[in-house]
Amino acid sequence: MSTPTQPNLPHRTSALSAAAERNKHPILETLRTLLRAQGRALEIASGTGQHVAWFAQHLPGWTWWPTDLRDTYFAELQAHIQASVPESLRDRVAAPRLLDVQQEPWPLEGARFDLIYCANLLHIAPWACCDALMRGAAQHLAPGGQLVTYGPYLEDDMPTADSNLDFDASLRARNPEWGLRRREAVEQEAQAAGLRLAARHTMPANNLLLVWQAR
Repeated sequence: MSTPTQPNLPHRTSALSAAAERNKHPILETLRTLLRAQGRALEIASGTGQHVAWFAQHLPGWTWWPTDLRDTYFAELQAHIQASVPESLRDRVAAPRLLDVQQEPWPLEGARFDLIYCANLLHIAPWACCDALMRGAAQHLAPGGQLVTYGPYLEDDMPTADSNLDFDASLRARNPEWGLRRREAVEQEAQAAGLRLAARHTMPANNLLLVWQAR
């Protein structure tokens, strides 16, 4: 595999994300309204694996491919699977693999997925990752498949919560390439890749869950 091309992404410093523990519940409930009973899912930026472990428990008809830019937390991810996913479902979670969204093509051997899931990546990655995510997803979505992105966004026609403004400022102070992305700008990148915004779901803590499908 080529050397990762996203050097400005942060190294995670905790093996357990409190935010992931909070948001996995409402995200699951929303996914249940979007997904059929069975399918194949690719998770981008799996991190500690809290989301994929949770989804594997509660969406038993789905198989999951967790990925991340670095292997920093692959051991913790697999430990979460072992600790929380029933033994009968563990074979539905593939071993984690490295995936840099800016690498073309993605090293997935042409695999196609009914769901590509990406939470809390766009605001802690260079803007070029947005275009790369959309183009890669368009190439690897199965017919009728969906890309789901989750996180905080700015929007032209909606007031921004003070907490999101503060978060945006703190991100940009840490790295000028980071920051909350404007939904409309993300939508333009998606359209250029052949995807359309199919649904917008408001989530707790001023986050959005956006659903993208092939046009």
